[in-house]
Amino acid sequence: MFFASDNSGPVHPEVLDLMAQSNTGFAMAYGADPMMDEVRTRLRDVFEAPEASIHLVATGTAANSLALATLCQPYETVFCSPVAHIHEDECNAPEFYTGGAKLTLVAGGDKMTPEALSASIAGEGVRGVHGPQRGPVSITQVTERGSVYTLNELRDLCSVAKGYDLPVHLDGARFANAMVVLGCTPAEMTWKAGVDAVSFGGTKNGLMGVEAVIFFDPAHAWEFELRRKRGAHLFSKHRYLSAQMAGYLRDDLWIRSARAANANAARLADGLRAKGAEFLHHPDANMIFVAFPRFRHQALFAKGAMYNLWGGKLEGDPDEMLACRLVCDWSISHDQIDAFLDMI
Repeated sequence: MFFASDNSGPVHPEVLDLMAQSNTGFAMAYGADPMMDEVRTRLRDVFEAPEASIHLVATGTAANSLALATLCQPYETVFCSPVAHIHEDECNAPEFYTGGAKLTLVAGGDKMTPEALSASIAGEGVRGVHGPQRGPVSITQVTERGSVYTLNELRDLCSVAKGYDLPVHLDGARFANAMVVLGCTPAEMTWKAGVDAVSFGGTKNGLMGVEAVIFFDPAHAWEFELRRKRGAHLFSKHRYLSAQMAGYLRDDLWIRSARAANANAARLADGLRAKGAEFLHHPDANMIFVAFPRFRHQALFAKGAMYNLWGGKLEGDPDEMLACRLVCDWSISHDQIDAFLDMI
């Protein structure tokens, strides 16, 4: 009954099998291995972008920060949601890797609106040399509150950015989960909507630790290569990153895993509704934010359930409503979900 994070689940056996197969003999280092050629070809096919530059790193923080650094000058600002991962959960890594670019938080919730984004962009770059210049827009898909932007919403945000001649970055740590919800293609959710660069996540969806950074304009490739090396994120034994991503893409494992995670979350959400839980956000993908009385949380934790409380402590008034975040990955069984619901 582990619902703390989709980072906490196991590596998919199909990925481990391919990593084991790759662990024989010798392979060229630093991304020159044959498996990386397969990854580049496959991702270009998947995204319908034959000229795209493809790069692998081991963490989502590295993917987001290095991608933004490539798109952003130190004297610029990145526009993002107040709850974006790059703002709340990356210890100022984007600011560090960009050489000091700041983040400008777009007013509102987890999903930016075109009106709020336009107002934020218009409010910067107006003080000449004294203020930050306008820089990239970063969109999180799935958002940090479990919501999914529709294709029209993505297009509208990108249209605002393009109106100011600004690049757009998509933080796709849960890219596959969002795509499954929308029933669209990767191209439709990225460059066809106006996205310039995407952090294509794998770690939260069954990989050991690898994310792909994709630039649809290959002119960014060399700068990213230099920034990745300078930032200490170029693996020498790169074949183990390549093998993970290759296994992820073969036989559409990335889509199968996301569908399983989303289905698990839907089963859990249905059960929570039946139990009378209060939903803080509509659970579009595989993250659920709900509240129920503290005494129920206390009972669940006492019986070994693992998840994150959201804005409160386990100790206190037993009848007070207390929020939590529950996340499902591909591996959680229906038995575990049902046992958790039975305890509630």
